[in-house]
Amino acid sequence: MGARILVIDDEKNIRRTLRMVLEGPGHQVDDADSAEKGLAKLEGDFFDLVILDIRLPGMGGIEALSTIRERFSRLPVIMISGHASLAEAVKSVQLGAHDFLEKPLDRDRVLVSVRNALRSDRLEREVAQLRAQVEDRYEMIGESAVMRGLFAALEKVAPTKGRVLITGESGTGKELIARAVHRLSDRVNAAFVMLNCAAIPAELIESELFGHERGAFTGAQGRKRGMFELADGGTLFLDEIGDMSLNAQAKVLRALQSGEISRVGGEQSISVDVRVLAATNKDLEAAVAEGSFRDDLYFRLNVVPIHSPSLSERTGDIPLLARAFFEDFCREYGGRPKPVEDGVYEMLGARGWPGNVRELRNVVERMVILSGSSITTADVPPDAIGNATSRSSGGLAQDLFGVPLPDGDSPSLREFRDRAEAAFIRSVLADCEWNISRAAVKLGVERTNLHKKMRGFGIKRDENGGGA
Repeated sequence: MGARILVIDDEKNIRRTLRMVLEGPGHQVDDADSAEKGLAKLEGDFFDLVILDIRLPGMGGIEALSTIRERFSRLPVIMISGHASLAEAVKSVQLGAHDFLEKPLDRDRVLVSVRNALRSDRLEREVAQLRAQVEDRYEMIGESAVMRGLFAALEKVAPTKGRVLITGESGTGKELIARAVHRLSDRVNAAFVMLNCAAIPAELIESELFGHERGAFTGAQGRKRGMFELADGGTLFLDEIGDMSLNAQAKVLRALQSGEISRVGGEQSISVDVRVLAATNKDLEAAVAEGSFRDDLYFRLNVVPIHSPSLSERTGDIPLLARAFFEDFCREYGGRPKPVEDGVYEMLGARGWPGNVRELRNVVERMVILSGSSITTADVPPDAIGNATSRSSGGLAQDLFGVPLPDGDSPSLREFRDRAEAAFIRSVLADCEWNISRAAVKLGVERTNLHKKMRGFGIKRDENGGGA
C-alpha cells in the first residue's frame, strides 16, 4: 500500500509536480501552500510523511519543522528548498529532518528519499514494538513487602553509576533485576549485554569478555569484539560471576579500574564506558576467604548489594506470577486465554517451589500445553502439589519456614505469620553475620524498622554470636 504524504510548499508547480511523481508508485498525496495550513491538516488527519519547503510565507519551514517535532515526534519529514543557506540545511537536520533536497527536484532522488524515509520509520516502529515486547517479557511481578522494598531499591540505584552485585538462589530472577537496572538508567537506549560465566569454558572466557585478534590462538581466524566492547556506552551483566577463573577476574578488575581493555593477542588498549552488573548464587564472601574469588574484585562489584528473593520469601506473589504466566503461555500456544479454576492458584501457592520462579514458570507452561479448553485442579502436576494438603498446619510451618510448633498446635494465621517472619529475620541476620545494615538491605526494609521488628520478636544476638 502507498503512504499518505503531505506536501507543504507555496509554489503551485512544485506541489503539482510532487503529486504526479508520488502518485505514480501508489502514494496518496495532499498539499498545503503554507505552514499554517499544513499544520492544520496534520492535526485533523493521519500522514506517514511530510515534504516541507524551508522558505514559506508567514511561518517558515524551520519553525514548522520544530512544531512538527513537538507535536508529532515520530513523523518523518523531508525538507526541500531552492535558496536555503548551509546554516538552514544544518539546522533542519539537527531538528530531525530525514533528508534535505535542493530544487530543482530530481524525480529519482525524490522517490529514493521518500522510500528511505518510510522504510526508516517502519524499522523504528518495529524496533519500538519489539523493545516493548521484550520489556513485557522481562517485567518484574510482585506486590509483597520484600518486592516493594526491591522496587524501591532499584529506583534509587538504577539512575546512578554504581555497580550492583545481585545475590540470590537460582531461578529467582536475577537477570530481571539486572535488566530493570539498565531500563531505569540513562543507558536505556544503549546495549544490554549479558554473559553467563558458568556457561563459558575457562579457556574461552577472556576471548568472550575482551575479544581477540586474528591468530591469537588456534581457531582465531579473524578479529572478534568482546562483551566489553559490545556493551560500550551501555550495561554489561556478568551472571554467575562466582564461576569465573582467577585469571579472568584479574583482567575484569583491571578493566573496571582503568576503563580500558585489550583483546587477546593484541597490544592496543581500547577505552570503554561500561556499567558492570554482576550476579551470583554463591557466597562470594566465603569464596574470598577460600581464595577462589579476588577480594579486590568483590569490593569493586559489591558497591550496592541487592538480594533477589526466593519464592519462599514472597509466597503471596505466587498467584500473581502464575496468572501472568498463564496469560503469556496461552497467547504463545493458542492465542486465546483459558479460564483458570480458583483452586489452581491455591494449590500452586501451597508449594515450596525450590526451583523458584523458573520452576513455577515451567510448571505453568506444562499445564497450558496439556490442559483442555480450561485449566482445573486436575491439570496441576502431582509433583507441583507438594505436601500442603496432607500435612498438619504445624508440619507445614516446619516445612516452609523451619518454625517448630508443639504437637497438635494449630496456630492462627497471625501466629503462623509472626513465627515465620521472626524465623526469616533470624536467618537473614545470621547470613549477614548480624550486620544490621546489610540485613536491612537484604530484607528490603529500613534499618530502624528492622530494629523495631527485632525488639517486637525478642530477637537479639547472644554472647556466642548466634541469635536468640
